[in-house]
Amino acid sequence: MSAIKRRKFLTLSSGATAAILLSQCSRESPQASSPGSTLAQAQIVSSEGGLLKVDLEARAQQVQLGDRSANLLTYNGRMPGPRLEAKHGDTIQVRFTNQLSQPTNLHYHGLHIPPTGTGDNVFLEIPPGESHTYEFQLPQNHPAGTFWYHPHYHGLVAEQLFGGLAGLFIVRGELDEIPEVKAAQEKFLVLKDFALDRSGNIPSPGHMAQMTGRMGDLLTVNGQFNPGLQIPQGGLLRLRLLNASSSRFFRLFLEGHPFYLIATDGGAISAPVELRDLVLVPGERVEVLVQGNREPGQYRLFNQPFNPAQGRGGGMMGGNTMGGASSQENAEPIATLTYSGSVDQIPLPTQLISVEPLPEPQTVRQFTLNHGMGMGMAFLINGQAFDPSRIDIQVALDTVEDWEIINTGTMTHPFHVHVNKFQVVSQNGQASPYLAWKDVVSVSPGENVRIRIPFQDYIGKTVYHCHVLDHEDRGMMGILEIQQA
Repeated sequence: MSAIKRRKFLTLSSGATAAILLSQCSRESPQASSPGSTLAQAQIVSSEGGLLKVDLEARAQQVQLGDRSANLLTYNGRMPGPRLEAKHGDTIQVRFTNQLSQPTNLHYHGLHIPPTGTGDNVFLEIPPGESHTYEFQLPQNHPAGTFWYHPHYHGLVAEQLFGGLAGLFIVRGELDEIPEVKAAQEKFLVLKDFALDRSGNIPSPGHMAQMTGRMGDLLTVNGQFNPGLQIPQGGLLRLRLLNASSSRFFRLFLEGHPFYLIATDGGAISAPVELRDLVLVPGERVEVLVQGNREPGQYRLFNQPFNPAQGRGGGMMGGNTMGGASSQENAEPIATLTYSGSVDQIPLPTQLISVEPLPEPQTVRQFTLNHGMGMGMAFLINGQAFDPSRIDIQVALDTVEDWEIINTGTMTHPFHVHVNKFQVVSQNGQASPYLAWKDVVSVSPGENVRIRIPFQDYIGKTVYHCHVLDHEDRGMMGILEIQQA
C-alpha cells in the first residue's frame, strides 16, 4: 500500500513560452573543434499493447558528467532519467519509489491528464522510503509531442530539479508519420546546467542565487559536455530539445544552419518556420529540423549568455526580439554537428498539423507578476504569495478564458499552466505571427502577454506558476480549480 499524504502545499509549474530570436545575419565559417563522445540517449521504456509500465526510483547517485564525478539526484540512477514513450489512448502505470532523504512527487509536464488521484497530482506527498503508483490514460485525441516529468513538491522543486531529477515523456502520433519527418534522424537533447564543488557535490545556493534563480556553469546535453551529433549530406536531423534547468535560459544558434521549427510545447505547428536563433526558457520544449545542405565539416551548436534579470525574454510568438547577428563572443559550444556520409536529398515538409484558433473567450482575467518583501524576498501573483489553503481561481469546465499576464517586476518569468495547454494571442498588443499550442510562455519585465486557454475534460485542483523554480518555491504560484459547469 502506498503511504501517501495529502499535500499541505500546492504547486503549479508555470511554464514559459520559448523565446525565439529572429536574426537574418549569416554565421561565420565553421572552425575546427573537438567534440566529445557521440551524444548519449537515455534508456527507452515504450508502451506495448496499449500499456506503458515502468518502475521509477528517485535516489542520490554518483554519476559521470563528462570527466567529472558528480553526486546528483537521479531517476533509476541516471541523468536524465528513462525516456518514456507512449501513444494516444495508452494506459500509463508508473510505480514510483522515493529513496531521497526528502519528500517528493512527480509532475507530468505538458500532458493533458487528470490533475487528481493517481494522475498529475502535484498535491501528493511521497515521503522518503515510500512508494506510489501513478496510473492514467492518455486521451484518444492527445497530440504527439515532447513532454517531460520532474518533481513538484512545493518548497523543494528548484533544489530537486537542479540536482538532476528530469526525464522525457514522448507521445508518438501523427507528426511522426509525416514522410519527411519520419525520414529525418531523430535525436533528443536534454539541456541542463549544474554547479559542483571540488568534491562533486552540488553546493547550497546563496541568497542571491535563490532570488535570481540558481544557475550552474556546467552546461550539459544529456549529461555530456559538447557531445557530437551527425548528419548525412542531403539528410534531415530532427532535434527534440528540452530545457530541464531550474532557472537557466538557453539562447542557441547553430553555425551555418537555420533551425526549422516544427513543434512547440503542445505539439506540431501548421508549417515549418525558419529561425536563426532560439531561446528556450526553463521547462520549454521545441522540435526543429536541420538540413544537411552545407559543406561537409563540423558546425558548433552555441549557447550565448542570457541574463533574464536584464529583461530580454523575447518571445517565440512575437513581441520583443533581439536584433543583430548571433555572436560567438562569450558563447559556449554545447554540441558539435559533423557531416557523415550522404543520402538522396530529403526536402523539408511543406505542411505539418493544422492548428485551429480557439473561439473568443467567455472570461478575461489579469495576473500581475512581481516581487516583494515578507519573510525574505517573496515572488507574487496579483500581490499575493502562494497559500496552500487558498483557491485563487475557479473556472468552469468546457469554457475558454483569456489570461493577461503582466510583468511589473525586474526579472523575466516563464509562466506555466498545468493540465490544459493554451494559445498565445498577443505580446504587448502584437498578434502572434502563427498559431501554436504552448504550456510555457516567457513574460519579460514590462511585458503584457495574453494567452487563451480551453478548460477541457478534467475537473479538480491544479496550479499555475513561474517556471524559474526558485520563484515558484518562494511564492509565485496559484491554485486553479476546474469545476463542472
